[in-house]
This record gives sequence, C-alpha cells and structure tokens, in this order.
Amino acid sequence: MASDLDVEAVISTGWADPEVFSPQEWARAEEFWLERRKDDARLLEVRERASALITEWTGRTPRDVGSFGTRVNLESSDLDLGIGYPVAEREALVAALEGRAAFKGERKTSFSTTRLVFFFELDGVEIDVSALTEDDFAVACRMLDQIEAGMDRDERIAHTWVKHLLRSSGRLEDYARWKLVVYARYCPEFNWVPIPE
Repeated sequence: MASDLDVEAVISTGWADPEVFSPQEWARAEEFWLERRKDDARLLEVRERASALITEWTGRTPRDVGSFGTRVNLESSDLDLGIGYPVAEREALVAALEGRAAFKGERKTSFSTTRLVFFFELDGVEIDVSALTEDDFAVACRMLDQIEAGMDRDERIAHTWVKHLLRSSGRLEDYARWKLVVYARYCPEFNWVPIPE
C-alpha cells in the first residue's frame, strides 16, 4: 500500500511530527514499529554478550549509541556500541582488537576529534564498535540520556517509519541523512556527517 505521508515535507522540517500522519498512515507506522519490538529480547541478549566481549578486550564498558538503543531501528539495523578511549592509547586498542574485530576506519566525530570504528559479527548481527575520545563519549552518553528522557514513543514511531520509507524506496542518501536527525537534535556539538550504506 502506497504511503500518503508527505515525506518531502517531513524531511525538510528535520523532524517527524506524529501529528502530520493520517490515521491510516499512523496505523501502518505503529504496526511496523511494534513488529521491530518483537526482536528486542534477542537483540538485547546479543548486545549483552557483545558488550561483555568488548569490555574483556578493551577494558572499557560500552554503551549502545545506535538506533536499537534509541528504539528507532529497522529490521536491517546493526548494533552500534561506543566506548571512551584515550587518544594516546589508540595503537594499543588496535592491537587489542586484532583478530577479534575488523577495522572500518577513522571518522570525524566533532569538528576537532575523530573516532576509530571496528566491527565484528555475533549470531548473525553486525556489531560496530566506535572508540571515541573520553570527552566525546561523555557527551554521547549525555545525549543518549536526553533522547531517552525527551523523545516519546510516538516520535520514535514516526522517525522509524520515515527511515523505512526512505530506505525501502531506495533513497539511500536521504536515508543516511535522516538516520542522524535524532542525534543532531539532541547533540549539535558533533559533526553529523551521513555515511551511506
């Protein structure tokens, strides 16, 4: 069934307001979001084991910095776990993850800092590990606390549905930008550059 949501208007405002959804569109959006929630228990269990591995390997306790942690994930979403790590010790971190997680690259976090990104797979789920500076990790944790407190269930449903519409229609550049709007709203300090899939 075709969407009657004016996606262009939504993305131009930078936020998915549940009030602009028709009743029919909202029903589809809510059904889609609730379907994602059926996988929460499995993903929580995978995340717990992945977090334990990362803690064992790095000596740092990770936090979910991705869409699953904020409950705006799609069925294809991976798990994104972040840690704070001293910049001066990054070579030691690379060595610690050798043979355990593959290196994806170094990416900008703020306008003056970067993070190292690694990944591994656990039970068919890709786990991204972002090593932020310790200060950036503290900012990210504060942002996640603010999202948890400030973003209500309906906003999560609306945001997720727009993500789904963009991705399923092949608009991957718009999708990559849209994935970041929640973070940008709650944490303008970071340099939110889209990374297309």
